[in-house]
Amino acid sequence: MEWYLNVLKNYAVFSGRARRKEYWLFILIHSVIATGLVIVDFQLQLYFILYMSYALVMLVPCMSVIVRRLHDTGRSGWWYFVSAA
Repeated sequence: MEWYLNVLKNYAVFSGRARRKEYWLFILIHSVIATGLVIVDFQLQLYFILYMSYALVMLVPCMSVIVRRLHDTGRSGWWYFVSAA
């Protein structure tokens, strides 16, 4: 959980590096939370309102940790747009 909160604290930092452990633990916790919200939305018939709200809030932190991970692997942050296409 420490790595997840660390990414949230640095949500607007696109420079620097994100180590493998930081990236993968963030992705793991993010995926568990997103899956849980989808299940809750389905059970309460909310039409993905909770999930979409979470996804919108987490858009910038996810992008920043991906860009920092790319920097750690020796690539430019612009490679993010190649993978998103």
